[in-house]
Amino acid sequence: MSDVPEVPPAPRPPLTTTTSLWPAGLILGLAVVMLGVFMLVDFATNKGVVTVPTTIPTVVGGLPLDAKPGAALQYCLQSEEVPRNIDSAFIVPEETVPRPGANTPDLGAGEYDCYEPMATTGASSGALIKFFDTQLEARGWSLFSKGASNGDPQSLFQKAGSDGFYWELGVTVNKSTASRVDWTFTIYQNSDTV
Repeated sequence: MSDVPEVPPAPRPPLTTTTSLWPAGLILGLAVVMLGVFMLVDFATNKGVVTVPTTIPTVVGGLPLDAKPGAALQYCLQSEEVPRNIDSAFIVPEETVPRPGANTPDLGAGEYDCYEPMATTGASSGALIKFFDTQLEARGWSLFSKGASNGDPQSLFQKAGSDGFYWELGVTVNKSTASRVDWTFTIYQNSDTV
């Protein structure tokens, strides 16, 4: 043995190995082909959105529905700001007439707001509130409050409009006698979006 230190071998570059991208490309190509096939099948079989016509259920009992409610609520209904799915709220019982004082306080200033004083003969305040509770709930309105803070009979409803906003409707009895109920119809567009 010699005392000569052993010289390490000279450094060599690492062995070259090539990694193929073909498997990854094959999987990507297969995914694109499958996506294309599914899109083609969807395009060929898609019939679009089918709208089913709905009918308003008949509410039995209570005050009879006026066949032409638009005549009584013409002031609030005349605006084109009310979406089509909201105009189902423009109903009144028979023997209802408008009273003076209708107003649209915010017309043209953004949110729609309208109130119209009404009078119904031959009804009690309880029968009038029950009329709106049953009729509006049958038309998809949600009753969310009953009774005004001053104790007057009142019902408040809410429904999502097709315009992207919630709409709120209130029926408040202002005065009631044995032969007539004076009440206010109020509808407005809430600033909260659906």
